[in-house]
Amino acid sequence: MAKTYDYDLFVIGAGSGGVRAARVSAGHGARVAIAEEYRVGGTCVIRGCVPKKLLVYGAHFAEDLQDARRFGWEVGETKFDWSVLRDNVLSEVDRLEGIYGEILERNNVEAFDQRATITGPNEVQLADGTRLTAATILVATGSTPIVPEIDGKEHGITSNEVFHLEAIPKRVAIAGGGYIANEFAGIFHEFSCDVTLINRGDQILRHYDEQVRDRLLQISLVKGINFIFNAPFEKIEKQEDGSLLLHMKDRDPLETDMLLFAVGRAPNTAGLGLESASVELGKNGAILVDEDNQSSCPTIYAIGDVTDRVQLTPVAIREGQAFADTVFGNKPTRVDYESIPSAVFSHPPIAGVGMTESEARTKLGSVKTYVSDFRPMKNVLAGRNERSLYKLVVDDATDEVVGIHMIGPDAPEILQAAAIAVKAKLKKSQFDEVIALHPTMAEELVLMR
Repeated sequence: MAKTYDYDLFVIGAGSGGVRAARVSAGHGARVAIAEEYRVGGTCVIRGCVPKKLLVYGAHFAEDLQDARRFGWEVGETKFDWSVLRDNVLSEVDRLEGIYGEILERNNVEAFDQRATITGPNEVQLADGTRLTAATILVATGSTPIVPEIDGKEHGITSNEVFHLEAIPKRVAIAGGGYIANEFAGIFHEFSCDVTLINRGDQILRHYDEQVRDRLLQISLVKGINFIFNAPFEKIEKQEDGSLLLHMKDRDPLETDMLLFAVGRAPNTAGLGLESASVELGKNGAILVDEDNQSSCPTIYAIGDVTDRVQLTPVAIREGQAFADTVFGNKPTRVDYESIPSAVFSHPPIAGVGMTESEARTKLGSVKTYVSDFRPMKNVLAGRNERSLYKLVVDDATDEVVGIHMIGPDAPEILQAAAIAVKAKLKKSQFDEVIALHPTMAEELVLMR
């Protein structure tokens, strides 16, 4: 007689990936439950990409209001009120959290608003002590900001706390060189903060194309953002007036009012009980999974940041869909990780898809690059010298466009459509055949010769 369980599927973590897996599995007829210890919606909705992008929009008005005068608008005295933006953003987060909860309820997914840990291959325990069984367990607990082990680390904050600041500090130091660090550097600078980005390495955004990231560095320096490279932290000291004194190796101490750690994210597996089911972990505690998201324990699967494959919300959603279709939908599906578009919502933003020039030269040998370095029309009339840069990386042997990299206004919006061309393996000659849409910035993609 077949063993029966309380549920066909129990999902731990109600972020974007977990919610997608839960609702699709339920749609396939599975009996599904989900547990979330914090708030439904996960990092992206609650304290990540969504509220951060709203802050980016808010920050853009600083330059837009200045530019408006050159376009004939009489702009009087302006004043920024952080509390208004903060509270409106948090209200929008509340609204989205409610929508995610409604999605689960509408799809008959039973939700538990408490922490769940694994106590065996087919069993979980809730924080209140309740034990439940499931034929399959899916771990979708995401990742958490890394705080380096240095003296005084408790005086810094992470992106989790930044959305709840009581007030905007006058001086901000940001530890890190990745996308989160550069995004918040742009945001706080537009809010009139004195911003210093401190990186233990010698470059920013090391996974992006070198020309594009160098352009962002140049623009950021002109704007007035400060950078300190090759500067590992030694300790953080809180002074009597509440300010912080940052001690770095081979550097003079830096005084600041707030330190934001943005040095990366680690999978959320601590204390999850994975050892009780002999689930193998890899670097940084990531759950090791195969192409079907299955761990070393056949009944336990994992998707999203907790696997530390590609830390992007749309990837977690696609993995959740593939899991549900494969395990409960009788439709085996695997995620294709080639040519995933990504963006940095800096000021100006960066977007890229496919191979960078250096990656292409290493992998393909002979490549051609096409670059358009231009000043957008809006910047010309506004009197801004800020230049955009678009780049195509082409396989010389096949004429295939293997990478597109951009920095400039609306670059992420433009790249989403351009990424289709890279995914479809279109050739440079096909780009050349497309008639330009004039006057736009995007037309530069089909005018490079």
